[in-house]
Amino acid sequence: MVARLLGNRFCQAGLVLLVVAVLFLVTGALHPFALAQGRKPVPLGDIPVTAAVRACASPGGQRGGGVAVISAGASSASTSTGSTSTGSTSPGGSAVVSRLSAVGSVATGPVLSKLSQIGKLTRIAVPVAPAKSGKPTAQSTSGGVPAVTSLGGVAIRASAGMSGGLAAEQTGPTGLPQAACPAPATDFWFVSPGQHTLATLSLYLMNADSSPADAEVEMFTDSGPVLGSTDTGLTVPPHGLLVQSLAKVVHGSRVLGLHVRTSAGRVVAMLHESRTAGQPGSWIPASQPPSRHLVIPGLPSTAGSRSLFLLVPGATPAQVKLTAVTGRGSYQPTGGNGISLAGGSAGTVPLPSLSKVPASLAITASQPVTAVLSASGGGPGSPGVFAAASGPVAEQGVAADNVAGPSASASLVLSAPAAAVQVRLTELASGRPPRTREVTIEAKHSTVVPLGKPPGRPPGTPYALVITPLPGSGPLYAGRAILSNGSVQAIIAVPAALTTIRLPVVDETLSVTHP
Repeated sequence: MVARLLGNRFCQAGLVLLVVAVLFLVTGALHPFALAQGRKPVPLGDIPVTAAVRACASPGGQRGGGVAVISAGASSASTSTGSTSTGSTSPGGSAVVSRLSAVGSVATGPVLSKLSQIGKLTRIAVPVAPAKSGKPTAQSTSGGVPAVTSLGGVAIRASAGMSGGLAAEQTGPTGLPQAACPAPATDFWFVSPGQHTLATLSLYLMNADSSPADAEVEMFTDSGPVLGSTDTGLTVPPHGLLVQSLAKVVHGSRVLGLHVRTSAGRVVAMLHESRTAGQPGSWIPASQPPSRHLVIPGLPSTAGSRSLFLLVPGATPAQVKLTAVTGRGSYQPTGGNGISLAGGSAGTVPLPSLSKVPASLAITASQPVTAVLSASGGGPGSPGVFAAASGPVAEQGVAADNVAGPSASASLVLSAPAAAVQVRLTELASGRPPRTREVTIEAKHSTVVPLGKPPGRPPGTPYALVITPLPGSGPLYAGRAILSNGSVQAIIAVPAALTTIRLPVVDETLSVTHP
């Protein structure tokens, strides 16, 4: 009897439906929120950031320099209600600034400073690192590009309350900010001038963790991928700094694209270029990963050349269109349409019409691209100053080190390429209560905010600026131009400096019951 029932295909179908129904009821009992009818998605909530790391390549190198650090956590904003102190002690947290090791070390390098006040900007002068003992260790690579250990570099490690809103910038010998200090990651992208106009082109790889990191570097030029140059198995020692000299590998190139990624561990990657060996040159900021939609914020109002450097890493050609988001609205700049680039190559687009135009540049492409824009300026030996594609300011952003004095100044370019934005700006200066103001940016417009000295403080007083988009605002992009005697020395995008991490929403779907 049972055999006859099992042999009947209708009975078999009924048994399958019965089993499915039982499983449905069991999973519903275990996960009632997933099967309830009419319920809205369940937010899991936000969790505070409890650990953060940044690394800077320049401080402690042959030219000296320093680092500016601030933790602009939630309690730093609360002091704007009337407190006369800009810093509050972090409960159980600190930010430790330490040297990176010349040859790598399982232990953290020598401590330079330990910070424990939220909302207080600290500038630390980093003396030149002591000479290495013995010979530097060369790291052989399968691509034939040698990487050697190097002096200099610092890591900032924050814990507990000091982790939220952590921001750091490296400063040069003149005391002005040169570049933001990135967080460790597994993936970095760069686009820049090639070796044709440069004497030195160096990639800095830093490991702020206690285990080795394995990295590889893929290279592109205006002639296409650099065949046989991909470095695999490049080991960056724990708490160490490696430097690769790329000039010989990409000899004669006019545009260079780099993709740095790790197969184990994390690194911080920074790119440095100079027209003349021995001169300060410029730091090239890392760009956003390739995408069909990018925004480069912070184009300054100064006169001079403007050039866009583009990388198409995929095999398919890309058609690119540019939109300038300015104080007068959005429009296509001269030369911003009909741009075509071959797949697997890098190219440049001159944009002279953007001279003297403070703006952000929105990029739309048929295939994923990444990009950097150069402008006239920089110190001796610089091929220019560079603004990279960056993401919108999420929750808040922090411009860590701002100085206004007889020769130094800065300006902030806020852009709303889509919907209008209302933003709160909070100045945090030592010895003064925070000063807060609100700025509205019209849809598809940019607004320039001059960053003068804090009221009641002498010229040259450094301060941090917290940039907070208010609820209901569209995407906000922010970039800052650092000037000396009217010449742009650096363009630094304002990265997000999160105090919380938003967990994903749980929707009413059976997929949440899958282990």
